[in-house]
Amino acid sequence: MMIKKQIMLLTLCLALFLSLLPPASAAAVLPGAGRLTYETSFTGTDTALSGGAASQQFFTVMDYWNVEDVKINLHFQVSQITRDQMSSITLSLNGIPFHSFRPSPANNGEQIISITAPKGFLKKDSNTLTLQGDLKTAADNNQVCYVDNSPDNWLHFFNTSSIAVTYSTKALTGGISDFSERFSGIDNVKSGKSLITVPAGASGAELEAATYALSGFAKENALTDKTIGMLPYREDTVKDKNAVVLVAMYGRVPAELKQQLSTEEDLGTHALIQLVNKDSRPVLVVTSQDESLLIKAGRMAASTELMSQLAGDLKVIDDAAQVDDPAGSISSDVTLTESGDKLSGPNHREQTYFVALPSNRSIADAGRISLDFRYAGNLDFSRSLVTVSINGTPIGSKKLAKELANGDTLTLAVPKNLNISGNFSVTVAFDLEMENAVCTPNTEQMPWAYIDKESLLHLNTKDRTDLLFNNYPYPFLRDGIYNHVAVVLPQEMDDYAYQSLANVFNLLGQYSEGNTGDIHYYTDEVSADNLKNNNILAVGSYQNNRVIRDNNDKLFFRYSKDGTTFVSNEKMSIEEQYGSAIGTLQLVESPYGNGRGYMAVTAVNAEDYYLASRLIASEKDKWKVFGDAVVADKDGNVSAYRFKTDTGAQQDSALEQIVQRSDVLSFVVAVVLVIALVLVALLLLLRKHMKKRGDRRET
Repeated sequence: MMIKKQIMLLTLCLALFLSLLPPASAAAVLPGAGRLTYETSFTGTDTALSGGAASQQFFTVMDYWNVEDVKINLHFQVSQITRDQMSSITLSLNGIPFHSFRPSPANNGEQIISITAPKGFLKKDSNTLTLQGDLKTAADNNQVCYVDNSPDNWLHFFNTSSIAVTYSTKALTGGISDFSERFSGIDNVKSGKSLITVPAGASGAELEAATYALSGFAKENALTDKTIGMLPYREDTVKDKNAVVLVAMYGRVPAELKQQLSTEEDLGTHALIQLVNKDSRPVLVVTSQDESLLIKAGRMAASTELMSQLAGDLKVIDDAAQVDDPAGSISSDVTLTESGDKLSGPNHREQTYFVALPSNRSIADAGRISLDFRYAGNLDFSRSLVTVSINGTPIGSKKLAKELANGDTLTLAVPKNLNISGNFSVTVAFDLEMENAVCTPNTEQMPWAYIDKESLLHLNTKDRTDLLFNNYPYPFLRDGIYNHVAVVLPQEMDDYAYQSLANVFNLLGQYSEGNTGDIHYYTDEVSADNLKNNNILAVGSYQNNRVIRDNNDKLFFRYSKDGTTFVSNEKMSIEEQYGSAIGTLQLVESPYGNGRGYMAVTAVNAEDYYLASRLIASEKDKWKVFGDAVVADKDGNVSAYRFKTDTGAQQDSALEQIVQRSDVLSFVVAVVLVIALVLVALLLLLRKHMKKRGDRRET
């Protein structure tokens, strides 16, 4: 009996103790808690190094990471005849060597190794890993000096090599600016943990504001193969996310978020950008009761500069707030280097400069590069030279000369036929050959060349206005600004439709240069008057979008009469079942107004036009899209066609060339003014002469 009482008492105590414990669901789960690993694969194709050449790989460390470990995973192969006791490979992090080893020629020279890098050598944001090979395949044979310039001393890094950073995330303490950095952070974007949301059945104002915000965050996305999604705010869409942005009219904000919003402002005359749920699932709420203020708040969310300045959790916006980014300008003179660049070491050395240009701008006639440089005076000047290339195409070279070593110049015209538009690169390459180099040790600091800060690229640019995907994102962006964009939505907006919009505006956001310009959303019942002055983006099918249906005859790939499949045309024979399962991108002249474009992202099924939209979602697949019509299927087959007649490159008129060149225009204006002054002077002299003659007659 006594034992039973003791057991009952023990059971009651245990039950009381358990009742005092908090339920498991009450524990806050921090986003990204625990150890995480972000892996950066070696970029581009496989990397091959010969002799003592070096290769660089770049990777990013986010400011909100607590880095615990950095692993360099190398998959490489060396020449099978490498002398392992004479050869070495050295790794450097941000210019500081930290590991050397001797590669083994065993297993056909192929190896996989993992090396820990010192995390103390890391920098915030961009980091550089340098791989330096010093490979020898010949014996020295007791020579006075060792020479090995044969092509068999190679080192090949496979692109399966990677840099793995293990980290934990810091607590979110920096307010809206901290959240914004994490939202576009490489780890969250790559894993799909960031999401723009709107209410189900979002209004035009909500979608417009959300699109501006998406563009701004997409601009900060450093990944060329991953995008930021946009979906309706539901528990199933946000449950596994680390960072969520909700753009909604105040009356449509979910109750659990609304109760955390500030109540001190009149949302009929103000908009809020407020960070809530910081300790669980951070949500940035953009809201107002006024549509125009909601759109203004969306524009502010698109401004990277403004968002980076918000250290608090709340920003209140009224009608007087200035949220527009400064208007960009296209300078005709581009400085290649701000402070000068030094290149050290013998043989071939390169310095590459990246020049930003709006995607609709191309290089016009009479561009030129003016290079100011210096170099060592102990070169073999019979074999040393400098070469300038644009996008890998050489445009000119010059031999180096001993008498000009302390101050040389090179001026080159940019060829007319390069056909460059948008961003491009300029590479300055020096071939620094040494005299009697057979027995000269390679110190990597001798010889040298220096590119002076006075070096300039003078550009004349012109608009590319052909309605071709070659010029995309024109016409929707012009000089980096949204160019009168009208989005016509399907009658029913499912998740595929929202994700298709997100795909389109991820890439447009990457190319945008500010938060100005305009985007408007319409249902398919929109009037022609609202479309005539706009560039139209129509998303949907023949059945659920009247604008696509009414303009079926304007498309290159047209629907059948009942809209259940695409039909054959002069470029492609289409079987009926296949035609019902493909997605298309088609860029044609707007049927509602001259000088405007109309792009249809369309298919019989929503899933198929979503697949087509992925082709213009990121830089990764943009190269597949050219001409004016593109077809994609579920098997990954992509076909691009050009239907518009190719009239050839039209030469600018003399007047157009004068207008595009500011220097010539100034000269012409000056000449015209001089001629005008001479004519006025002649008229005055003639008038004076006639007056004198009249006076003589009167006398």
